[in-house]
Amino acid sequence: MQLPSAVDLLFARQVIDGTGVDYTAPPPDLTTLPANSLWATWRPEIHVLPPNGQIGDPCAHYNDPATGLFHVGFLHNGTGIAAVYTDDLVTYRDVNPNGDYIIVAGGPNDPLAVFDGSVIPSGIDDLPTLLYTSVSSLPIHWTLPYTPGSESQSLAVTHDGGHQFDKLARPPVIPLPPAELDVTAFRDPYVFQNGALDEAVDSASDTWYAAISGGVHSVGPGMFLYRNEDPSYENWEYLGEWWQEPENSTWGDGTWAKRFGYNFETGNVLSLDENGYNVHGDTFATFGVEGAYAPIQPSVTSMHAMLWAAGDVSVEDGGNVTFTPNMVGALDWGGAAYAAAGKVLPSTSQASQKSGAPDRFVSFIWLTGDEFGAAAGFPAAQQGWQNTLLLPRELTLHTIPNVVDNELVHETASWRVAEDGSDGCCGGIKLETLGIDIARETYNAIVSSSNTFDEPSRELTEEGIIPFEHSPTSRFFALEAKIAFPLSARDSGVQSGFQILASDLEWTTIYYQFSNESIVIDRSHTSAASETTPGLGTATESGRIRLFDLLRECRDDGHHDGQTGKDGDDHGKEQHGNNGCPSENHEMETLDLTIVVDNSVLEVYANSRFVVSTWVRPWYSNSTEIRFFHNGQGEAGFSDIKLHDGLYDAYPDRTD
Repeated sequence: MQLPSAVDLLFARQVIDGTGVDYTAPPPDLTTLPANSLWATWRPEIHVLPPNGQIGDPCAHYNDPATGLFHVGFLHNGTGIAAVYTDDLVTYRDVNPNGDYIIVAGGPNDPLAVFDGSVIPSGIDDLPTLLYTSVSSLPIHWTLPYTPGSESQSLAVTHDGGHQFDKLARPPVIPLPPAELDVTAFRDPYVFQNGALDEAVDSASDTWYAAISGGVHSVGPGMFLYRNEDPSYENWEYLGEWWQEPENSTWGDGTWAKRFGYNFETGNVLSLDENGYNVHGDTFATFGVEGAYAPIQPSVTSMHAMLWAAGDVSVEDGGNVTFTPNMVGALDWGGAAYAAAGKVLPSTSQASQKSGAPDRFVSFIWLTGDEFGAAAGFPAAQQGWQNTLLLPRELTLHTIPNVVDNELVHETASWRVAEDGSDGCCGGIKLETLGIDIARETYNAIVSSSNTFDEPSRELTEEGIIPFEHSPTSRFFALEAKIAFPLSARDSGVQSGFQILASDLEWTTIYYQFSNESIVIDRSHTSAASETTPGLGTATESGRIRLFDLLRECRDDGHHDGQTGKDGDDHGKEQHGNNGCPSENHEMETLDLTIVVDNSVLEVYANSRFVVSTWVRPWYSNSTEIRFFHNGQGEAGFSDIKLHDGLYDAYPDRTD
């Protein structure tokens, strides 16, 4: 008797699983199915989420100095904070059995709720110390009048390695928002250290600061800044509202960073250089936005956005310390991606020692499963779990070298010309932006734990859908590829990319288009179940990324080396001249894609500076094909195509 292979067993589970759901037949209204019958249908395997129930904002991360273990925390079931820990950013273990909480609401300071907080790794008595938002009055929303004292900031300390954070038996250490300000919110304290701030406000080099997110009614969103110089961490000095934007305003024309909305949440402040975290590096902030693209009359269900900014720290004569952005972008363009929280992962951590990584800043983003509760008819009871955190991401100061100094560069955008901008031959310049990459350990596990297939390169000019020679055997895979376009593509209507999770009845199309310089995820045919269950989102997702003109390699004498385009032509000679350098020396930046599919979670990374994430929920068991996609406008060259079929199990100790 021949035993079934792992692939056979997986296929059998997908076709008709233990609940009797048939994934070869047309889907019913999924809200009519029994509770938990869709538990495994779309549950991811390598992302951070609790054993059961609902995951909310990531928060309370820290690397434990005593163990070197990295703790990843998150709001859980609206009751408190739970956490997992990792020694490699690949596998995770629950801090408490069954994913139980590390802190819950119910004390004198937080009778109603515990909101986000962050951890000083060596705080009170050199123990991990949590500064968190303690809630005593609800509801709270930026569209409502604010009740002073409803949100305060309190302390808790762990004495047992993070299993439990014990609240201090004293009132909140930051009990009220700044006096005389009608705030929209006052929550999510983020503790950090920053060399530029130390210099600006004359602090010691090891000073801890706290940024509290919110805003002011009829003025705009912002962050409130505090400083601690007390070894008890109980006295926090207010340094001012160090960053504020006009309500519902934009950075530039809004093209590269959406809107600032009406209220900030989950603001993080971090310092980066090209290698990773550096307390003396450039100052960045990541922040969630409430009310982005809100209508004239704001509503509770108005849009969210997850943004980042980089800027200067200064103190004007007689004024408060201020943060002034000089570039702003989207941390993740996905409509359901929100509430990012990160932490310094030092080189001394277990994960970094194993991989040889330097000090770095690792950020997690929440992907909400029902689009912030706006998706009526979502089969929540049938799925039995809700939401996930996206893959851990390393943030850096990212440079783009050898860029042609033309009109594509000079905008108020998500990049800036480096101070030492002269670069390469023929007057090339260097740009800077936020670098975003999958954490190196996670990426290495994705590509090494799978069966890897190389797909032949292709040049596409005709309209068509072309199947891969190898397609995944399941919905757990990663796809890497480079797509090159000629300079003439800027003036064409080209759309080119891939279809994934495809069959005759379902497919998701991911492509780049030059009409608005965007990576697009067309989900209109992603799931047959969306036709019977309207709560499954199918809206198109997209995000902006500009492919710059670059200078080809030059000889030491400064002359062009004679190379032409990839296919031997000299596209675009008449375009984008640069300081007398012949335009045939120019070529367009290649689109470098990494696409990760973890069952229903889709993350699309590009050029180490762009991410758009969303949900994809195919119904039919055979919706696993990958295809090339081209709309027949212009041309596109596909190369270095690798399919990594199969992902690892991130939870070796869990039984489900």
